[in-house]
Amino acid sequence: MYETYRDKAEFFVIYIEEAHPSDLWQLPSNVKDDVIFARPKSEAERFGVAESCVRKLGIKIPALIDGLDNPVERAYTGWPDRLYLVDKDGRIQFKSAPGPFGFRPKALDAAIRDL
Repeated sequence: MYETYRDKAEFFVIYIEEAHPSDLWQLPSNVKDDVIFARPKSEAERFGVAESCVRKLGIKIPALIDGLDNPVERAYTGWPDRLYLVDKDGRIQFKSAPGPFGFRPKALDAAIRDL
């Protein structure tokens, strides 16, 4: 989708708070996949975790990083993940249900085409 629409829309991944930090709720799959991070205690630590996630997941979309006090996550209820389409006037035109089960790229694609 990014490749299809990147000339018509801006795309961003916003790294919010870690969903499964090792010091709170570590999942066995994170251990198996060697994705083990404690909750960052500084902006620099959060940047490092985000950078590692982008690299390990091979994300090609530009990434932004939420602040330690999570203002973007709170404003957009993005945890654990969510898709949004915001129009050029800043109005939300599409908001997915929370992921992973609500993560429906085809619905976002349809919303982009409709807009």
